[in-house]
Amino acid sequence: MSTDTNTTTDGSTDSDSDGNTDTGGGDSGGGHCSTPDSDGEVAEEIAIISFERKIDTAEEIKTGIGDRYETIDIIEYHGEVFAEHWGEYDCFVGLMASGIAMRKTAPLLDDKWDDPAVCVVDEELTWAIPITGGHHGANQVAGDLATMGAVPAMTTASEAAGKQGVEERAKALDTHVVNGDSTVATNLAVLDENLGPVARLDGPQAVLVGDDVTVLKRNSDDGVVLGTGSVSGAKKEQFLEAWKRSLEGTDYGLDDVEFVATGTRKEDEAGLLAAAEELGVGVVSFSKETLEEFEGPTPSRSKELIGWPGIAEASAIAGGRDHDLLVEKERHDEAVTAAVGR
Repeated sequence: MSTDTNTTTDGSTDSDSDGNTDTGGGDSGGGHCSTPDSDGEVAEEIAIISFERKIDTAEEIKTGIGDRYETIDIIEYHGEVFAEHWGEYDCFVGLMASGIAMRKTAPLLDDKWDDPAVCVVDEELTWAIPITGGHHGANQVAGDLATMGAVPAMTTASEAAGKQGVEERAKALDTHVVNGDSTVATNLAVLDENLGPVARLDGPQAVLVGDDVTVLKRNSDDGVVLGTGSVSGAKKEQFLEAWKRSLEGTDYGLDDVEFVATGTRKEDEAGLLAAAEELGVGVVSFSKETLEEFEGPTPSRSKELIGWPGIAEASAIAGGRDHDLLVEKERHDEAVTAAVGR
C-alpha cells in the first residue's frame, strides 16, 4: 500500500458513480491519507479540569462532545490536580487560562509518546488551544470543541502548513508508529514535500532502517477495506448505507473495516469524510497511477471518459493486505459505488 501527501489538480471531469461529475485532481504517484482525527493516537478517555465557578461550562462540554469518547470526567481544579491524575487520562481539557495549565503540567512532562495531551479552552468556548500532545490527542479534542463554536488554535507544523504528518497517516492506515523518534525527520520531509509514499512490506521478512525512517505497524491482522466512489455531493447516509450493504453476505461487518479507500479525485467529498468519521475510520486516497496498477474486473465508464480506472474496485484492491477483491463493486442509490477488499 502506498500513500502520499502531494495532490495536484489535473482539471479532469468525471461522470459516473466511480468518480462522478467533479473537477478534481490527483496524479501524485501514491495516495493521500485524510482522517477526521489529527494523528495516529486517539484520545478516548479525557478529563475536564475546571474551577468550581466554571462547572456549568464543563458540563456543557461533556454534553456536547461526550458521545465521541469512552470517558469524560469532570474534576474540580486544585493545585495538584494534574499531578494527582497524571497518566490516568489520554487528554486533559483545562477550562482555564493557558498559563495555569502550562505552569502546572510542565514539571510533569517526560516523553511526548507517553505523556497525556493537554488542551485548554476558555469559559466562553471561544478558543481551543492544544498546549502539549497536539499529535497525541490535543488536536483531536480541539477539533471536537470546534463543533461547539471554539476556534482550534493548532500550532503543530503539519497542521499549520495544511499537510498531513506521519502520525496522521498512521491513524488513517489503522497502524501505530513503532519508532517515535524518527518522526522528527519524516515530518520535516512532509513539510518539504520530500517524504514520498509509504512503502508496504509484508513478511516474514527482516528490514534494516535508519533513524530517519518511520516504521508503522498494523493494529489488526484481519479486516477489510471499503473501496468507494461516488457522485459529487453524495450524503453521509448514502455512504453508510452503501458500505453496510456491500458487507452483507460476507463474514465482516462495519466494525471490521480498517479504513475507507478512494481516489484522490474524491478525497475531499464531505459526505464520505463525515461517514468515515462516524465509523471512526480513516480515509486513504490513491492516485490515478496507483489505481491503474490494481484495476478491478468490472468495466467502468470513468476509464472511457477520463482515463481513470473504476475507483471503488481499484482502491479496494490497492488497499487490501493481499490485494484481494472480496466483493465486486455495487452501485447504491445511484450515488455511491462500494467494493470490499481483503
